[in-house]
Order: sequence, then structure tokens, then C-alpha cells
Amino acid sequence: MQPASLTALFQQLQGIIRGKDDAIRDAITCLLAGGHLLIEDIPGVGKTTLAYAVATSIGGRFSRIQFTNDMLPSDVLGVSIYQEKTEKFEFHPGPIFANVVLADEINRTSPKTQSSLLECMERSRISIEGNAMDLPSPFMVIATQNPLDYEGTFPLPENQLDRFLMRISMGYPDPAVEKEILQHAEPHYDAISVEPVLQHNDVLELQSRCREIFVEDSMLDYLLRWVHATREHARFRIGISTRGAIALKRVSQARALLAGRNFVIPEDVEASIVPVFAHRILPEFSHPDSNARAVADELQMLQGKIPPP
Repeated sequence: MQPASLTALFQQLQGIIRGKDDAIRDAITCLLAGGHLLIEDIPGVGKTTLAYAVATSIGGRFSRIQFTNDMLPSDVLGVSIYQEKTEKFEFHPGPIFANVVLADEINRTSPKTQSSLLECMERSRISIEGNAMDLPSPFMVIATQNPLDYEGTFPLPENQLDRFLMRISMGYPDPAVEKEILQHAEPHYDAISVEPVLQHNDVLELQSRCREIFVEDSMLDYLLRWVHATREHARFRIGISTRGAIALKRVSQARALLAGRNFVIPEDVEASIVPVFAHRILPEFSHPDSNARAVADELQMLQGKIPPP
């Protein structure tokens, strides 16, 4: 049975992000697994609203960073400023010090600034002038990219894309849902009234429970068959690494918890394949505008060739 707190979270997000149950489920899954989410989609389909709603629903601090090509790492991490009165440097935290950070159009900033953010994602801490500081807990980055406009951008290399646990797109809403949005939409995401349905400790406890979800040996074998299939596929130049296999296990466990089970079933693995694998695989013919879509299509075709246990 699904924990009551997760039911409340899902229902609240449904009321804010209308008609996007799959995107909501993926965002909650990524949160439970303790990972970071990459959303590739056009502007105006609810990416910012989703990030804001997740942050406020767990009683967390939300921070939005609009990336541009002239941003510096200090614009993300923070900066030390000399204080004449005390004759000391005082650290002023940057926007990365939040529970849910929206990295808007992450591919529009320089590789140096991208790297500073991705280091925070990997370690949940920053190092400034030799001093290490922990970031708030829980900590989640939701990054966005526009998959159609690549002029003046710095596409993330494969090893940095791998820092994102999942990659999804939201798509357009159905016509009936879009009409409802037009009737009731707020002008800005922060005008939406959202009451927390979970607190930080609740999220940390759920993340701990997620790691304890049972994965039977036959399910591990099934998961590894998928991993090895990507490495042997004729149209993939680079398949899934061991870290990618661990990511698939984590996301499958989170899906099981969200479904109210304490064990993983084949459907959990299958539902996780595309959002976990598509951005980690390099196809035979690489083009940034079509990589993820091409890989997703190939993964769907593999579905019937890898029988479940």
C-alpha cells in the first residue's frame, strides 16, 4: 500500500500540474531515489511550476537559477566578501543552497559553470577557498534544456549527463486539460498557493526506505540483461556503465515504493529504462537534437527481446 504521505504529495501535484501524471510520478520517483532530474522540453509546458511545486510541497526552499553564457561559478555557489568592520571575509551563500534548485537552461552557461553545479550534484557539498560546506538535505536539482534551440549553447558532455539520475520530457497537455489550465492558471508559478504535505525528515525517511526495497536475484539478472543489451547493440556506440546499472536499480526501487510495494517487479524496471538509460547511451550516429529520442526508440524496440524473469 502506498504510504499516505506519498499519496498526499501525488494528489497535490496533480492539482497543480494538470494532465501530467507521468511527469509527476517521475519527479517523485527521482526525489525518492535521491537523484537529480533533467527535463528536456520547449519553454512554457510547466517545468518551472513542477520544480516549484515539488519544493514547496515538501516544505523546502526553492531556488531558480536562470543560466546565461556570462555566468560564473560564484553566481551559483556564492562568494566571500571582505568586511571592513571585522577585517574578515564573510561568505554569502549562492542560490545552490536550497532543497530544490531549478537549473533553467543549463546548456546556456559555460562548461566551467556547469561543472561547478554538477560537482554539487555529485557530492551534495561545495568547496570554497578550501572550506567544505554541506548543502541542505534533502537536495535535488531539476535542470531544463530546450531540445530545439542549440544556438549559443554548451551541450552537456556524456559524463556530465550521467550525473542526472533521470531524464524526461513533459509534452503538450491534452486539449481538454489545456482549456482547464486557461480557465484557472495563475500568471506566475510563485502565485500558486501550496501547503507542505511532507517535511524534510519525512523525505529523508522515505529515501531511506527506498534503499531497503528488496530486489530479488532474478530481478537483478533481468536488470543486467538490459544493461548488457545496450553494450552489445549494433546501433549504440556506448552502452550503459555500472553506474547506470546502479541508477536503474535505485529508480526501480523508488517506483516500487511509490506503488506501495516493498519489492521490485519487472514493470518497475521496464518503466525506468527510458528515463534512466536514454541520456546515458551514445548512438552510432550522434546529433544533439535527436540522440535521446533515437535511443528511446531503440530501447522500446528491445522491449520484446529481453524476457522478464
